[in-house]
Amino acid sequence: MEPVEDGRYDADQDDSIMKMTDTRKTRLTLKDINKARRADDMHRSERIKDLSYVRAMYGIAAQAPAESTI
Repeated sequence: MEPVEDGRYDADQDDSIMKMTDTRKTRLTLKDINKARRADDMHRSERIKDLSYVRAMYGIAAQAPAESTI
């Protein structure tokens, strides 16, 4: 089974490893901000999908009335 590309992380583009000699502050470029926005969009869509799955699993239809043994 092949892994599914979701666009959140690209190891080739990761140059964020800092050294002890790097004293300057890093600057965010528009490209960095756009990548962070796309990752946030993916997380939101996953959260919505998971929430709908949980609602379907534990929803009102799944909570049938329990039988009384009294």
